[in-house]
Amino acid sequence: MIRSLLTLLGPAHAPRLYRYLAWLVTSAVLQGLAVALLVPILRTLFAGDLPTALAWLCALAAMVVLTCIAHYQQAMQGFALALLVLTTLHDRLGQHLMRLPLGWFNTEKVGRLSRSATSGTLMVTGLFAHYLGPVVCGVVVPATVALTLFVFDWRLGLTAVLCAPLIYATHHWSANAIAANDQRVEAAATVAGNRVVEFARYQPVLRAFGQARGGYAPLHAANLAQKHAGGSMLAQTFPKLLAGGLTVQLAFALLVGVGIALAATGAIDAIQLVALLALAARFVGPLAEAAARSGLLRMAGNDLDQLVSILREPGLPEPASSQPLTAPGSLAFEHVSFAYPSGPTVLKDLTFNVPAHSMTAIVGASGSGKTTITRLLMRFFDASEGQVKVGGVDVRELSNAALMAQLSLVMQDVYLFDDSLEANIRVGSPDASAQQVAEAARLAGVDEIVARLPQGWHTPVGEGGASLSGGERQRVSLARALLKRAPILLLDEATAALDPQNDAYVQAAIRTLMHNATVLVIAHRLPTIMAADQILVLDEGGLVESGTHAQLLGRNGRYAGFWKERQRAGGWRLERATQGADRG
Repeated sequence: MIRSLLTLLGPAHAPRLYRYLAWLVTSAVLQGLAVALLVPILRTLFAGDLPTALAWLCALAAMVVLTCIAHYQQAMQGFALALLVLTTLHDRLGQHLMRLPLGWFNTEKVGRLSRSATSGTLMVTGLFAHYLGPVVCGVVVPATVALTLFVFDWRLGLTAVLCAPLIYATHHWSANAIAANDQRVEAAATVAGNRVVEFARYQPVLRAFGQARGGYAPLHAANLAQKHAGGSMLAQTFPKLLAGGLTVQLAFALLVGVGIALAATGAIDAIQLVALLALAARFVGPLAEAAARSGLLRMAGNDLDQLVSILREPGLPEPASSQPLTAPGSLAFEHVSFAYPSGPTVLKDLTFNVPAHSMTAIVGASGSGKTTITRLLMRFFDASEGQVKVGGVDVRELSNAALMAQLSLVMQDVYLFDDSLEANIRVGSPDASAQQVAEAARLAGVDEIVARLPQGWHTPVGEGGASLSGGERQRVSLARALLKRAPILLLDEATAALDPQNDAYVQAAIRTLMHNATVLVIAHRLPTIMAADQILVLDEGGLVESGTHAQLLGRNGRYAGFWKERQRAGGWRLERATQGADRG
């Protein structure tokens, strides 16, 4: 657990953790020694040696003062560490998540992350504030008492030491069982939480297909599994806690029995027996408290392991210093192959070049690897083989800041934050002036949206931009790209599902961006493809054709077939629309 705590706190705070543990152990040892002083005090007091008893009593008073000082120090440092975790952990998690590859973020891990960042964080802070101290004292104080028993009577000391393995084994078994049950409850709760979010988020789909009536089967199953896991936790936890407490009481009973046997045989006198039994009582007291807290400690340990496992996830490596660009504004793939984790190969020996200040369109069937190209350029993943270059430099030789400064990304599925319209545009450049924001909005057609919103620029757009249409969200995303003024713009099917009005704004914004930036566009719209300086045709992760629109049509190959199919689809839509108008 110490290694996990060091990972959680970070190297900078390791000395604070060691100081806390040192004070904690010191406090526990002093408590054990203070209790041990009861034996000579009682022995001299019953023997009528009042001056010696007073001397031992003064020693006890000094030991109590030292114990109080040590306990105060460990308690304050424990609370300080708990506050440190509470105030810095979320920031550390956020910084680390930014370095993880995109493939890490699956539904299960995001669900666990959500629980770990909320209830898990509170449980971990309880380690320092409530759980670790009693458990450490519950081990160190009895150990100290057992050693002092050897000083007063080796037979009672030996009895206490022989009881230790049984007590340890019982508590280890109990704590492990509780931890395993807690993990099952945690897993069930995570699945149930994910199902609740899924049920709420996809209500339009569920209602459209009549699946919202009478409940949602996956949510019902997840809730039932969570209920069963919680019931199992209650049924199995209490017997194990009782077993731990029973072992402690059996150890005390054994000590009492040995002490009485020694007194009966005259090995020790009655006065010494009373004093040693008082010491033996202090042996089992902290053990009982440790038994009561050990289950909570292991549950908090589970949350600690979850948080630490996230912090130990290897991020994409970054160079110590970013290499200077040799061909600003250019893009290149050189013999690139790539496969997603636990998936088939998506790109196979892919090679192409995109010159600076040009427009390149990528076309191909679904699953041919088009979106993967943008993900590798943004370094959401690293290529399995070959080199992905931005500005003439391998993206692995650029710092994240240097790479992101070169790129802007506009995707088909745009996410807007639950903030004002202006704040969502300023994501592209937080320090931009009001005039620059207004100009970017005008070029993307957002000013037309602003004019009809009730609070103008300050209108909240809702979670995910729910108060705007898909086309309007796309325009806001383009305004971000315009405001960022990055040398390279990546458009991942950004115009695939736009109505004519929104498409006109988007096409105008793309033409504006082409004057100052390199544009790489994944598109299905014919006008967008025709305007490209070069067209790359992908099939099953490989480049099968490249050239201009006219060159590719002249070859009568894969692209020509794609073009004819798109023309037929466009003509069918136009014909249907015309027939509908005639009937009207």
